Amino acid sequence: MIKKVVPILIRRKAQTLEILAFRHPLAGMQLVKGSIEPNETYENAAIRELFEESGLIARDNPKFIGSLVLKSTQQDWFFYYCEIDQTAPDTWTYFCLDDGGLTFEFFWYSMHEEPSEDWHEIFKEALTFLRTFFDTHKK
Repeated sequence: MIKKVVPILIRRKAQTLEILAFRHPLAGMQLVKGSIEPNETYENAAIRELFEESGLIARDNPKFIGSLVLKSTQQDWFFYYCEIDQTAPDTWTYFCLDDGGLTFEFFWYSMHEEPSEDWHEIFKEALTFLRTFFDTHKK
């Protein structure tokens, strides 16, 4: 089974919980996620993927919050709650080396907003999982 890490950044804006998301120029709106390298811990993979895709540097020891086997792909996604020392802007672009180099457009997405058709089904599944987690744990 393919395993992926999903580093999660959350912020509270007014009374709304928001999650870091981005628009991929070829594949719509997404959450940061990526592969675990050989001999890499899941925690380090989450920190690395967050930096590679967004430019943000997570603190050491992100907190594992759960895993989800996606219905559509049977991939096993491992979610890690990350914290950063800097304040991330409301929006920004970041050039990522994925697929030969792509510019990702980052933004904060309300956890309780229903995802539009711009979101791929696998990320809609992930958002439902995360919404349930944060509603239960009141982060």
